[in-house]
Amino acid sequence: MTRIAVIGGGRIGEALLAGLLESGRASKDLVVVEPVAARAELLAQRFGIRATDSVTDAATGADLIVIAVKPHDVDAVVTEVAKVEAGESDREPVLVSLAAGVPTARMENKLPAGFPVVRVMSNTPMLVGQGMSAIAPGRYARKEQLSLVTEVLESVGKVVTVAESQMDAVTAVSGSGPAYFFLVVEAMIDASVGLGLTRDVASQLVVQTMLGSAALLEESGQSAVELRAAVTSPAGTTAAALRELERGAVRSAFHEALNAAKRRSAEQGAIAD
Repeated sequence: MTRIAVIGGGRIGEALLAGLLESGRASKDLVVVEPVAARAELLAQRFGIRATDSVTDAATGADLIVIAVKPHDVDAVVTEVAKVEAGESDREPVLVSLAAGVPTARMENKLPAGFPVVRVMSNTPMLVGQGMSAIAPGRYARKEQLSLVTEVLESVGKVVTVAESQMDAVTAVSGSGPAYFFLVVEAMIDASVGLGLTRDVASQLVVQTMLGSAALLEESGQSAVELRAAVTSPAGTTAAALRELERGAVRSAFHEALNAAKRRSAEQGAIAD
């Protein structure tokens, strides 16, 4: 039995709770911290779990303490967690932070010596059970603790383990990645309307094309390069379209965009630190 406290009842915290329950976790082993009374009541009723406005209440007795709050709220939360754990030396819970840009060292410095911390970068598709999470262990997190965090996050998607030095790159690729995807979808729908299709039909065509293409890429065992080549007949319609995308420097644009996101992530981490 693993007792899990989720601190933060926003969309990400709610998605994690839903995934945990769907994966078979018992509601009695979950607690959520939500300071807004109406929101707390809603979560308690929806999931059949205990809701509280107290970090110390939720953290007491928890094996996994998940921080799902805004980066500027992390310090206050960790300080409250530290108060609890200082009086429970016989336990070894793990602190898991989903807050962007906050280094593990910053949290470790506010916690009792040797406290295990795991930093996570997830993305919004976890709201539909299709998230991508990268986890980075702090100095004191052990292999079995990483396995537990991985198991928990797999309830809302897929998980990879990276070095913390790679988290800015992860943020640029998968953390911000859904926005790039939505922009491409938006652009294709607008272009389709320009071709004379209704917006409803264009949306159906583009969204299903994206879904099907992603499934094909995952299940076929072929690379994106191979699949693109298979669709592109010499002098055909796809070749004509790709030629225009290359003329528009789409590859260079993505290269610059991801580098900009990585730089910004590093800047936010420096501010947080």
